[in-house]
Amino acid sequence: MKFGKTDNLSGIDFSLPTEPERNRLILDNLPARNSPPKIFIGATGWGMKEWIGKWYPKGTKQKDFLKAYGKQFNTIELNTTHYRIPNISLTEKWKSETPEDFVFCPKIPQTISHSREMGLNTDRIEIFSREIKNLEEKLGCCFLQMPPYFKSDRIAVLERFLSEWDNGIPLAIEIRHEDWFQNKKEFQQWILLLEKYNISTVITDVAGRRDVLHMGLTTDIAMIRFVGNGLIPSDFSRIDEWVEKLSHWFENNLKTVYFFTHEPDNILAPDLAVYLADKLKEKIPHAQVRGPRNIEQQISLF
Repeated sequence: MKFGKTDNLSGIDFSLPTEPERNRLILDNLPARNSPPKIFIGATGWGMKEWIGKWYPKGTKQKDFLKAYGKQFNTIELNTTHYRIPNISLTEKWKSETPEDFVFCPKIPQTISHSREMGLNTDRIEIFSREIKNLEEKLGCCFLQMPPYFKSDRIAVLERFLSEWDNGIPLAIEIRHEDWFQNKKEFQQWILLLEKYNISTVITDVAGRRDVLHMGLTTDIAMIRFVGNGLIPSDFSRIDEWVEKLSHWFENNLKTVYFFTHEPDNILAPDLAVYLADKLKEKIPHAQVRGPRNIEQQISLF
Protein backbone atom coordinates (compact mmCIF):
# COMPACT_ATOMS: atom_id res chain seq x y z
CA MET A 1 0.00 0.00 0.00
CA LYS A 2 1.61 3.27 -1.16
CA PHE A 3 -0.64 5.54 0.92
CA GLY A 4 1.25 6.70 4.01
CA LYS A 5 4.47 5.00 2.94
CA THR A 6 7.69 6.57 4.15
CA ASP A 7 11.31 5.50 3.86
CA ASN A 8 12.30 7.33 7.05
CA LEU A 9 10.98 5.54 10.13
CA SER A 10 13.15 7.39 12.64
CA GLY A 11 11.25 9.29 15.28
CA ILE A 12 7.84 7.81 14.43
CA ASP A 13 5.66 7.05 17.44
CA PHE A 14 4.13 3.69 16.56
CA SER A 15 2.06 3.38 19.74
CA LEU A 16 -1.72 3.37 19.51
CA PRO A 17 -3.22 6.76 20.34
CA THR A 18 -5.82 7.37 23.01
CA GLU A 19 -9.30 6.32 21.95
CA PRO A 20 -11.90 9.00 21.26
CA GLU A 21 -14.12 9.58 24.27
CA ARG A 22 -17.18 8.64 22.24
CA ASN A 23 -15.94 5.04 21.94
CA ARG A 24 -17.08 4.46 25.51
CA LEU A 25 -20.63 5.45 24.60
CA ILE A 26 -20.58 3.24 21.50
CA LEU A 27 -19.31 0.22 23.41
CA ASP A 28 -21.68 0.78 26.34
CA ASN A 29 -24.65 0.76 23.97
CA LEU A 30 -23.71 -2.43 22.15
CA PRO A 31 -25.95 -5.42 22.93
CA ALA A 32 -24.33 -8.23 24.87
CA ARG A 33 -22.80 -10.83 22.57
CA ASN A 34 -24.35 -14.29 22.75
CA SER A 35 -21.57 -15.91 20.70
CA PRO A 36 -17.76 -15.75 20.59
CA PRO A 37 -16.19 -12.71 18.87
CA LYS A 38 -15.19 -13.23 15.26
CA ILE A 39 -11.81 -12.21 13.90
CA PHE A 40 -11.19 -12.35 10.17
CA ILE A 41 -7.55 -12.10 9.07
CA GLY A 42 -6.62 -11.50 5.45
CA ALA A 43 -4.25 -10.01 2.92
CA THR A 44 -4.92 -7.87 -0.12
CA GLY A 45 -4.81 -10.46 -2.89
CA TRP A 46 -4.33 -14.13 -3.66
CA GLY A 47 -2.25 -13.90 -6.86
CA MET A 48 1.20 -14.10 -5.26
CA LYS A 49 3.37 -16.64 -7.06
CA GLU A 50 6.06 -15.95 -4.43
CA TRP A 51 3.85 -17.78 -1.90
CA ILE A 52 4.18 -21.09 -3.76
CA GLY A 53 6.16 -23.54 -1.67
CA LYS A 54 5.71 -21.60 1.55
CA TRP A 55 2.04 -20.67 1.80
CA TYR A 56 0.72 -22.45 -1.28
CA PRO A 57 1.62 -26.09 -2.01
CA LYS A 58 4.44 -26.62 -4.49
CA GLY A 59 3.10 -26.83 -8.01
CA THR A 60 -0.01 -24.75 -7.32
CA LYS A 61 -1.34 -23.37 -10.62
CA GLN A 62 -2.53 -19.78 -10.92
CA LYS A 63 -6.11 -20.94 -11.46
CA ASP A 64 -6.00 -22.57 -8.02
CA PHE A 65 -4.52 -19.62 -6.12
CA LEU A 66 -7.84 -18.61 -4.56
CA LYS A 67 -8.46 -22.15 -3.31
CA ALA A 68 -4.99 -22.19 -1.76
CA TYR A 69 -5.49 -18.73 -0.29
CA GLY A 70 -8.80 -19.72 1.32
CA LYS A 71 -7.09 -22.56 3.17
CA GLN A 72 -4.72 -20.05 4.75
CA PHE A 73 -6.91 -16.99 5.36
CA ASN A 74 -10.60 -16.51 6.13
CA THR A 75 -11.07 -13.12 4.44
CA ILE A 76 -9.57 -10.83 1.82
CA GLU A 77 -9.43 -7.13 1.14
CA LEU A 78 -10.95 -7.58 -2.32
CA ASN A 79 -9.30 -4.89 -4.43
CA THR A 80 -10.40 -6.31 -7.76
CA THR A 81 -13.89 -4.88 -7.26
CA HIS A 82 -12.34 -1.40 -7.06
CA TYR A 83 -11.68 -1.66 -10.79
CA ARG A 84 -14.69 -3.58 -12.06
CA ILE A 85 -18.03 -4.82 -10.84
CA PRO A 86 -18.08 -8.64 -10.77
CA ASN A 87 -20.86 -10.51 -12.55
CA ILE A 88 -22.78 -13.45 -11.09
CA SER A 89 -20.56 -16.08 -12.74
CA LEU A 90 -17.50 -14.59 -11.06
CA THR A 91 -19.10 -14.29 -7.63
CA GLU A 92 -20.33 -17.89 -7.92
CA LYS A 93 -16.78 -18.97 -8.76
CA TRP A 94 -15.40 -17.11 -5.74
CA LYS A 95 -17.96 -18.74 -3.47
CA SER A 96 -17.31 -22.24 -4.77
CA GLU A 97 -13.54 -21.96 -4.35
CA THR A 98 -13.47 -20.82 -0.72
CA PRO A 99 -14.22 -22.60 2.59
CA GLU A 100 -17.45 -22.19 4.53
CA ASP A 101 -15.91 -19.80 7.07
CA PHE A 102 -14.48 -17.48 4.39
CA VAL A 103 -15.89 -14.00 3.67
CA PHE A 104 -14.99 -11.40 1.07
CA CYS A 105 -14.61 -7.69 1.88
CA PRO A 106 -15.12 -6.01 -1.51
CA LYS A 107 -13.80 -2.53 -2.15
CA ILE A 108 -16.40 -0.16 -3.63
CA PRO A 109 -15.65 0.54 -7.33
CA GLN A 110 -13.65 3.70 -8.00
CA THR A 111 -16.32 4.75 -10.48
CA ILE A 112 -18.36 5.38 -7.32
CA SER A 113 -15.82 6.30 -4.64
CA HIS A 114 -13.69 8.53 -6.86
CA SER A 115 -16.45 10.21 -8.86
CA ARG A 116 -17.48 13.71 -7.87
CA GLU A 117 -21.05 12.70 -7.02
CA MET A 118 -20.12 9.22 -5.69
CA GLY A 119 -22.23 7.46 -8.29
CA LEU A 120 -25.39 9.32 -7.35
CA ASN A 121 -27.82 9.96 -10.22
CA THR A 122 -26.42 6.85 -11.94
CA ASP A 123 -27.20 3.15 -11.64
CA ARG A 124 -23.69 2.24 -10.42
CA ILE A 125 -24.59 1.89 -6.75
CA GLU A 126 -27.62 -0.26 -7.56
CA ILE A 127 -25.68 -2.50 -9.96
CA PHE A 128 -22.77 -3.01 -7.58
CA SER A 129 -25.08 -3.76 -4.65
CA ARG A 130 -27.07 -6.27 -6.67
CA GLU A 131 -24.03 -8.12 -7.98
CA ILE A 132 -22.09 -8.17 -4.71
CA LYS A 133 -25.09 -9.57 -2.82
CA ASN A 134 -24.64 -12.71 -4.93
CA LEU A 135 -21.84 -13.59 -2.51
CA GLU A 136 -24.63 -14.30 0.01
CA GLU A 137 -23.24 -15.79 3.24
CA LYS A 138 -19.69 -15.11 2.01
CA LEU A 139 -20.19 -11.37 1.87
CA GLY A 140 -18.34 -9.73 4.71
CA CYS A 141 -18.04 -5.97 5.14
CA CYS A 142 -17.67 -3.81 2.04
CA PHE A 143 -14.97 -1.17 2.10
CA LEU A 144 -15.38 2.40 0.82
CA GLN A 145 -11.99 4.06 0.40
CA MET A 146 -12.38 7.79 -0.12
CA PRO A 147 -9.75 9.41 -2.37
CA PRO A 148 -7.10 11.63 -0.75
CA TYR A 149 -8.75 14.73 -2.24
CA PHE A 150 -12.17 14.04 -0.66
CA LYS A 151 -12.31 16.85 1.89
CA SER A 152 -14.57 17.33 4.87
CA ASP A 153 -16.50 20.08 3.09
CA ARG A 154 -18.06 17.34 0.94
CA ILE A 155 -19.68 15.49 3.80
CA ALA A 156 -23.13 16.27 2.37
CA VAL A 157 -22.28 14.19 -0.71
CA LEU A 158 -21.23 11.32 1.52
CA GLU A 159 -24.50 11.53 3.42
CA ARG A 160 -26.53 11.42 0.21
CA PHE A 161 -24.55 8.33 -0.79
CA LEU A 162 -25.23 6.64 2.54
CA SER A 163 -28.92 7.45 2.28
CA GLU A 164 -29.03 5.42 -0.94
CA TRP A 165 -26.77 2.60 0.23
CA ASP A 166 -28.44 -0.78 0.76
CA ASN A 167 -28.49 -1.07 4.56
CA GLY A 168 -28.50 -4.85 4.21
CA ILE A 169 -24.87 -4.71 3.05
CA PRO A 170 -22.31 -4.02 5.82
CA LEU A 171 -20.04 -1.11 4.96
CA ALA A 172 -16.91 0.49 6.45
CA ILE A 173 -15.38 3.79 5.32
CA GLU A 174 -11.79 5.03 5.19
CA ILE A 175 -11.15 8.79 4.94
CA ARG A 176 -7.74 10.13 3.99
CA HIS A 177 -7.67 13.90 3.54
CA GLU A 178 -5.80 15.62 6.39
CA ASP A 179 -8.53 18.13 7.18
CA TRP A 180 -10.81 15.41 8.60
CA PHE A 181 -8.25 14.86 11.35
CA GLN A 182 -6.94 18.39 11.85
CA ASN A 183 -10.37 19.68 12.87
CA LYS A 184 -12.02 17.80 15.74
CA LYS A 185 -15.42 19.14 14.75
CA GLU A 186 -15.12 17.76 11.21
CA PHE A 187 -14.01 14.37 12.50
CA GLN A 188 -16.87 14.27 15.00
CA GLN A 189 -19.37 15.04 12.22
CA TRP A 190 -18.02 12.09 10.26
CA ILE A 191 -18.30 9.77 13.26
CA LEU A 192 -21.87 10.90 13.97
CA LEU A 193 -22.82 10.43 10.31
CA LEU A 194 -21.54 6.85 10.34
CA GLU A 195 -23.41 6.15 13.57
CA LYS A 196 -26.61 7.51 12.03
CA TYR A 197 -26.43 5.08 9.10
CA ASN A 198 -24.89 2.16 11.04
CA ILE A 199 -21.66 2.31 9.04
CA SER A 200 -18.33 1.12 10.47
CA THR A 201 -14.97 2.84 10.40
CA VAL A 202 -11.74 1.75 8.73
CA ILE A 203 -8.76 2.34 11.01
CA THR A 204 -5.47 2.49 9.12
CA ASP A 205 -2.16 1.94 10.92
CA VAL A 206 0.60 3.15 8.58
CA ALA A 207 3.96 4.77 9.32
CA GLY A 208 3.69 7.94 7.26
CA ARG A 209 0.18 9.03 8.25
CA ARG A 210 -0.37 8.52 11.96
CA ASP A 211 -3.47 10.75 11.86
CA VAL A 212 -5.52 8.09 10.05
CA LEU A 213 -4.99 5.85 13.08
CA HIS A 214 -8.01 7.55 14.61
CA MET A 215 -9.28 4.59 16.72
CA GLY A 216 -12.90 5.67 16.35
CA LEU A 217 -15.68 3.06 16.57
CA THR A 218 -19.25 3.50 15.35
CA THR A 219 -20.73 -0.03 15.28
CA ASP A 220 -19.98 -3.52 16.61
CA ILE A 221 -17.62 -4.05 13.65
CA ALA A 222 -14.08 -2.71 13.27
CA MET A 223 -11.95 -2.89 10.13
CA ILE A 224 -8.20 -2.47 10.56
CA ARG A 225 -5.67 -2.02 7.77
CA PHE A 226 -2.20 -2.59 9.22
CA VAL A 227 0.85 -1.68 7.15
CA GLY A 228 4.13 -3.20 8.27
CA ASN A 229 7.65 -2.27 7.26
CA GLY A 230 9.29 -5.52 6.23
CA LEU A 231 8.89 -7.47 9.49
CA ILE A 232 11.11 -5.16 11.51
CA PRO A 233 10.75 -5.37 15.32
CA SER A 234 8.20 -2.54 15.49
CA ASP A 235 5.85 -4.52 13.22
CA PHE A 236 5.52 -7.14 15.94
CA SER A 237 5.38 -4.78 18.90
CA ARG A 238 2.61 -2.88 17.12
CA ILE A 239 0.69 -6.13 16.62
CA ASP A 240 1.12 -6.90 20.33
CA GLU A 241 -0.50 -3.59 21.20
CA TRP A 242 -3.35 -4.22 18.76
CA VAL A 243 -4.04 -7.61 20.35
CA GLU A 244 -4.42 -5.92 23.74
CA LYS A 245 -6.74 -3.29 22.26
CA LEU A 246 -8.91 -5.86 20.47
CA SER A 247 -9.16 -7.90 23.65
CA HIS A 248 -10.44 -4.81 25.46
CA TRP A 249 -12.97 -4.05 22.74
CA PHE A 250 -14.22 -7.64 22.68
CA GLU A 251 -14.62 -7.59 26.45
CA ASN A 252 -16.94 -4.64 25.85
CA ASN A 253 -19.11 -6.49 23.29
CA LEU A 254 -17.45 -5.61 19.99
CA LYS A 255 -18.65 -8.40 17.71
CA THR A 256 -16.43 -8.62 14.63
CA VAL A 257 -12.98 -7.48 13.49
CA TYR A 258 -11.56 -7.58 9.99
CA PHE A 259 -7.78 -7.24 10.16
CA PHE A 260 -5.78 -6.91 6.94
CA THR A 261 -2.00 -7.27 7.06
CA HIS A 262 0.00 -5.29 4.51
CA GLU A 263 3.72 -5.63 3.92
CA PRO A 264 5.92 -4.28 1.10
CA ASP A 265 4.83 -5.93 -2.17
CA ASN A 266 2.43 -8.11 -0.10
CA ILE A 267 4.99 -10.93 -0.05
CA LEU A 268 5.51 -10.93 3.73
CA ALA A 269 1.84 -10.34 4.65
CA PRO A 270 1.26 -14.00 5.66
CA ASP A 271 4.26 -13.95 8.01
CA LEU A 272 2.74 -11.06 9.92
CA ALA A 273 -0.69 -12.70 9.83
CA VAL A 274 0.71 -15.83 11.49
CA TYR A 275 2.07 -13.76 14.35
CA LEU A 276 -1.21 -11.90 14.71
CA ALA A 277 -3.34 -15.05 14.73
CA ASP A 278 -1.14 -16.81 17.27
CA LYS A 279 -1.16 -13.82 19.62
CA LEU A 280 -4.93 -13.48 19.34
CA LYS A 281 -5.45 -17.17 20.15
CA GLU A 282 -3.29 -16.77 23.25
CA LYS A 283 -5.00 -13.61 24.43
CA ILE A 284 -8.60 -14.37 23.38
CA PRO A 285 -8.84 -18.19 23.32
CA HIS A 286 -12.63 -18.17 23.00
CA ALA A 287 -12.60 -16.05 19.81
CA GLN A 288 -13.20 -17.49 16.35
CA VAL A 289 -9.91 -16.86 14.56
CA ARG A 290 -7.95 -18.57 11.81
CA GLY A 291 -4.56 -17.64 10.41
CA PRO A 292 -2.11 -19.08 7.87
CA ARG A 293 0.41 -21.85 8.45
CA ASN A 294 3.70 -22.37 6.63
CA ILE A 295 3.35 -25.33 4.22
CA GLU A 296 6.85 -26.62 4.97
CA GLN A 297 6.17 -26.58 8.73
CA GLN A 298 2.90 -28.43 8.24
CA ILE A 299 4.64 -31.14 6.23
CA SER A 300 7.38 -31.51 8.86
CA LEU A 301 4.75 -32.45 11.44
CA PHE A 302 3.90 -35.69 9.62
